[in-house]
Amino acid sequence: MQHDHAAHIEEFKKRFWICLILTIPVVLLSQMIQDWLDIAIEVPFQKGIIMVLSSIIYFYGGYPFLKGAVKEIKNHQPGMMILISMAISVAYFYSVATVIYYLGMDFFWELATLIDVMLLGHWIEAKSVLGASKAVEELVKFMPTSAHLVQNGNIKDVPVSELKVNDKVLVKPGEKIPSDGVVVSGESYVNEAMLTGESKPVHKAGGDKVIGGAINEEGTLTVEIQKTGKATYLAQVINLVKQAQQSRSKTQDLANRAAALLFYTAVTVGIITFIVWNFIGNLFFGVERAVTVLVIACPHALGLAVPLVVALSTTITARKGIFIRNRSAFELARNVNVIVFDKTGTLTEGKFGVSNVISYINEPELLKLTGAIEINSEHMIARAIVDYIKNKGIQIPAVSEFKAIPGKGAYAKFEGKEIYAGSPGLMQELNINIQDKQVEDLQKQGKTIIYVVIDGQLAGVFALSDIIRKESYEAVKKLKEMGIKTYMITGDANEVAESVAKELGIDQYYAQVLPHQKVDKIKEIKQKGYKVAMVGDGINDAPALVASDIGIAIGAGTDVAIESADIVLVKSNPLDVTSMISLSRVTYSKMVQNLWWAAGYNIIAIPLAAGILVNYGIVISPAIGALLMSLSTIIVAINSQTLRKYLHESSNY
Repeated sequence: MQHDHAAHIEEFKKRFWICLILTIPVVLLSQMIQDWLDIAIEVPFQKGIIMVLSSIIYFYGGYPFLKGAVKEIKNHQPGMMILISMAISVAYFYSVATVIYYLGMDFFWELATLIDVMLLGHWIEAKSVLGASKAVEELVKFMPTSAHLVQNGNIKDVPVSELKVNDKVLVKPGEKIPSDGVVVSGESYVNEAMLTGESKPVHKAGGDKVIGGAINEEGTLTVEIQKTGKATYLAQVINLVKQAQQSRSKTQDLANRAAALLFYTAVTVGIITFIVWNFIGNLFFGVERAVTVLVIACPHALGLAVPLVVALSTTITARKGIFIRNRSAFELARNVNVIVFDKTGTLTEGKFGVSNVISYINEPELLKLTGAIEINSEHMIARAIVDYIKNKGIQIPAVSEFKAIPGKGAYAKFEGKEIYAGSPGLMQELNINIQDKQVEDLQKQGKTIIYVVIDGQLAGVFALSDIIRKESYEAVKKLKEMGIKTYMITGDANEVAESVAKELGIDQYYAQVLPHQKVDKIKEIKQKGYKVAMVGDGINDAPALVASDIGIAIGAGTDVAIESADIVLVKSNPLDVTSMISLSRVTYSKMVQNLWWAAGYNIIAIPLAAGILVNYGIVISPAIGALLMSLSTIIVAINSQTLRKYLHESSNY
């Protein structure tokens, strides 16, 4: 049965508390309970009061299960709802008959407590599973709400929704581009990392296309709008998320499968029991035995076996930085054999930084002089170099005659020394001939190269790239030890992807992949028979996260990636993927154990309830059946708590 978890939380909570209050007098007035507790409570119309209260509990508290049973019957998929409905209905109507026709012992207190426990279990379950329904809303939020419209030489702010094709808009530094278009004038670097996965800000000038939602880093751009509304790039991504969510397959609960087996077993044994005893000539005894079989076949503990583990594992794993949003996906993680990582912001830090320094002079001197010139520049590459130098503890001195060389670099003087820092184009202007295999290798890896020249001589080289997270190395290594293949998918150039994949030991990589292509790649891998988990952090990952068997979001990523995911790594640590899979395996095994404890006793209880050993004086009464159910509930609760120990050990995997 497909649950609307958000709506069911309040429904099950309200029904549980009301039914629990009504159950107290039902239990206290029950003859069986009074006999057990050796107490005597008598009130006028005692059986009638019990029947009325039990009727309210049955129709009000049992409604969600009766309604669910109808759906399961229509879908020809018997599960927990049918088993619960069968047990409470048989218990209720048989008990009513015992009151009206004075047939003997009723099942009212078992009925009431069974409904209470099942409501509690489903309340816990609904609270522990959060849907990804906010994904589309979060995508929409990523777009700016207003734009600077250029008309007849004037600029006025208008809502983005009012923009039309061929409108011209002004995009200032730090602002988001309001819609897809082409640059008419201006020059800047645009950050598209959260949209396309391209880690490096992309240079944009006249004639270049830009994507709505991308961030303008530096210069002012004038953009002519080419697409609006549903035709935009981001709108297409939204549509992909919707389609992927709608096509996500729903796997049946492990508890539902156990319930279906119990249902078929109980009904079959119940019918056979009634027929056999009726044939022998003991009709009433046959009815009592058949009813007992049908009632005890639905143990209280079965409704708690899975939800207790889910609630406990969700809480404990969240404390360890692993937030479970989808229980079914978390359970499925134990079978994952391919992990597909997004590169930018997942395996890497998602920010530009210095990865290599080649020094032809004393390195501290190179760092000091390079920092002295770059600290005067606002360019993002210059800022990354300055951050690297400051982290080395180098004091950066002041320079004189600083001059920016547009599109190429910068120049300055320090203590009479002439310093240049810039691109290969600047080196050509200065007639600096560079022949160094190290530099060539760095260029082949797709890294950005900045040269430093002091007094006409090449002094050093800085290579910049998206920095690989330290944890990524260990994560890939451990996944391989667990027998899981690692793939990488990115919007970056092939050289960059190859370099990262080789350094980390990734089994396979896909480069220059756009969001809709990421979904295609995930589908390709799944078609090969693999169980695929996708790990990502950006809007460009959202469709692929939903299309994969398990979507795992890095917590520091965009809201949409988190909302589209089944599991969130709060600490943004790819190493937590290994912990999550280990925890999934332990948690699933604990669920299986609980289901055995919850329902396994039926292997003995159901035949005894049917009266198979009645000639030997061995027959299970409703009271003994209730006692066994209570005992199994206690065992399940204790067994679930032992999960804390296993989770602690597994988290240190």
